[in-house]
Amino acid sequence: MSKPARPSRSFSSVASAVLLVSAVVVPVPAAADWDPQAYVDEDVVEIRTVNAENDEHWFKVWLVVIDGDVYVRLGNRAKRHIDGNTRAPVIGVRIAGEEFEAVETSPAPEMADRVAEAMSDKYTSDFLARLFAHPLTLKLYDDPDGDDPIG
Repeated sequence: MSKPARPSRSFSSVASAVLLVSAVVVPVPAAADWDPQAYVDEDVVEIRTVNAENDEHWFKVWLVVIDGDVYVRLGNRAKRHIDGNTRAPVIGVRIAGEEFEAVETSPAPEMADRVAEAMSDKYTSDFLARLFAHPLTLKLYDDPDGDDPIG
């Protein structure tokens, strides 16, 4: 019984070159722009933190947009993840079908009442969420230059 013919080296070289060229010319989608107004009707935002063991943890929370800014209200468990985030104040975010590797956070205790009211207006089941403590209100923002818009 004869062995099947192996492709010639020239065929393998051509195939490799075609794969390499196609990988190089395939356009990479542009990074999404952080656009709080586009998130007004979104129900949840997914937040990624990274702990001391370099393990990622994703969790979902409700969000509201107030005066053009995104805010989240976190319970005790979510707050522990934020407190243990080794990349603080930077988190990862998934929202509106987009993923952002580096979104900055800033505690916003002065907005806690407005955020709670906006959550109540937006989410009908918020009356149940209000039964639990929410010790942290955060503002989420894109800060590519490192300039804190709050301070």
